[in-house]
Amino acid sequence: MAKVKTAYFCQSCGHQSPKWLGRCPSCGEWNTLVEEVLEKEDKKGPIGQWKSVSLASKPKAIVEIKYEEEPRIVTIDGELNRVLGGGIVLGSLVLIGGEPGIGKSTLMLQIALTLTQRVLYVSGEESEQQIKMRAERLTSKNHNCFILTETSTDNIFRQIEEFEPDVLIIDSIQTMQSSLIESGAGSVSQVRQCASELMKYAKESGVPVFMIGHITKDGSLAGPKTLEHMVDTVLQFEGDRHTTYRILRTTKNRFGSTSELGIYEMLGTGLRQVTNPSEILISQREEQLSGITIGSMLEGNRPLMIEIQSLVSVANYGTPQRSSTGFDNKRLQMLLAVLEKRGGFRLGTQDVFLNVAGGLRVEDPAIDLAVVTSIASSFEDSFVPPSVCFAGEVGLGGEVRAVSRIEGRIAEAEKLGFKKIFISKYNTKGLIFKSYDIKIIPVAKLDEVFGELLR
Repeated sequence: MAKVKTAYFCQSCGHQSPKWLGRCPSCGEWNTLVEEVLEKEDKKGPIGQWKSVSLASKPKAIVEIKYEEEPRIVTIDGELNRVLGGGIVLGSLVLIGGEPGIGKSTLMLQIALTLTQRVLYVSGEESEQQIKMRAERLTSKNHNCFILTETSTDNIFRQIEEFEPDVLIIDSIQTMQSSLIESGAGSVSQVRQCASELMKYAKESGVPVFMIGHITKDGSLAGPKTLEHMVDTVLQFEGDRHTTYRILRTTKNRFGSTSELGIYEMLGTGLRQVTNPSEILISQREEQLSGITIGSMLEGNRPLMIEIQSLVSVANYGTPQRSSTGFDNKRLQMLLAVLEKRGGFRLGTQDVFLNVAGGLRVEDPAIDLAVVTSIASSFEDSFVPPSVCFAGEVGLGGEVRAVSRIEGRIAEAEKLGFKKIFISKYNTKGLIFKSYDIKIIPVAKLDEVFGELLR
């Protein structure tokens, strides 16, 4: 009888230990180490596993290596094409993660129903009837999309050899199980082994493989961290289930930029591409209100115009409140101190509430100028014209600092019909003012902005 090898794996981070520990030394979580059975010594080889004979590689001088652009499958989903770097690369392994119910399976089925290539959609979580019901809701029919409900990788590879798909979708990697590992589906060792088999298949057959993955309670992809290192691309599907907008973000991409993102709107008929998100993030209002400004931010390489809303009122309950939604609260405290010290606004006895419309979370410092102008507008109870927008970082001395990619921000504001944009005068180097229809107002201090708009 061959001896069975076992080890203890942390179900949170994938740390391996030869014995049980109460606390994982890698991630610090308690009671997460579980004993799992590793490969037996008498295993001769996998049944149905993807197999091929590879020749030993030889070293080559880098100047002798011929480079060709990777062939890609261009889908009708422009947002997905942008995030992947121009389309689906043949032979690539893509991992898509996100919270339960966020729309990962809907996105993948929607892509499968729109491709002209032969697509095999393997589901280990839903039955054929459930997938068919979702497909009917998406109102898209495709005779090239085939469904397989299976969790054993041996059986999946048998079907792949017969079917020979052009694109493979696995939903999800946590439900797959390999015969090489005797632990349960979803364990660290099973996830690693199944992903390794799929990676080998993708590289040797040239078929792109999409894997849907679950995430842990802290928002990271479930399973071992090596899973993210094995794949070519890692996509994160983000958003609040209570709102309709979703963001597809790239955290790793071997075939393109990691700065791109795609925006979708979840409807009853599936996910709709949002080609111009600025129009959605800026609310339509009939009356002029104080405390509302429009600022320019960057999400990846994409300039967006978003609405900043502020409310400043007298604090009647002792210590003034400083509350922000979608904006860093510590940065808000700093900007309030700059307004009081450099701008002369007495905000020490005022409650200040700040909100970024649309549910976005902003980290771009270029939004500072719109934030301080919004707060000053609410304090003075004087509205800012809706045709004015801002792009500038605010320093502790009250100066307006330069920001990156100012040309793209100006072009986005011009495209949306804004008449004026306030930028830092240190951003004007190289700008040709006559080439823009929008009026560019360079400023160096906050007083120049307030003098132009509020006083």
